[in-house]
Amino acid sequence: MWNHNIAFHPFVLANVPAGCERALDVGCGDGLLARKLSALSRHVTGVDVSAEMIAEARAAGGRPDYLRADFLASDLPESSYDFVTTVTTIHHMDFEPALTGMARLLRPGGRLVVIGIAANATVLDWVIDGMSVVKHQIVSRVHGGAEQNTPVAAPTMTWSAVRREALTLLPEARWRRHLLWRYSLTWTKPLPTPPLPA
Repeated sequence: MWNHNIAFHPFVLANVPAGCERALDVGCGDGLLARKLSALSRHVTGVDVSAEMIAEARAAGGRPDYLRADFLASDLPESSYDFVTTVTTIHHMDFEPALTGMARLLRPGGRLVVIGIAANATVLDWVIDGMSVVKHQIVSRVHGGAEQNTPVAAPTMTWSAVRREALTLLPEARWRRHLLWRYSLTWTKPLPTPPLPA
């Protein structure tokens, strides 16, 4: 199976910090990425609001634990994860509390990776959109077409609004727009500043 989200799994996995003990996949869907994360992290949790998706993830087996919950209303432990990721899920939620909520779950030194989508608003957006169509055609021929079995929703925030909001909330983050209608946001939670000598 291949789709535009799976195409970004290598990017996500490449950003898992060495020695990762606990990882969290927000909006885990059928658990495919969570199962891949299990090769790089001792303990992996997948959370999704959809009972159907969680049932499918559990049926697939593997080492991850799965939690059916609304991420924004969940009681996941803060400052407990070395790695948190979400792939094309954040536009289903209120952006600011979702992004800051994921950031709070990270231990100092932990890493956040968001793969998201946004809405076109400028001529440049539509040009890049056209380039994505070309890439989609090429990659689909290689992989035999794209399959999608997860809930979908149209994004409401524009590319520039997402970038501006993300870098306001997480100033040291790296935001990058990709083809195939995706952006990536990577952020490492700063380590505590040591106290000044008395």
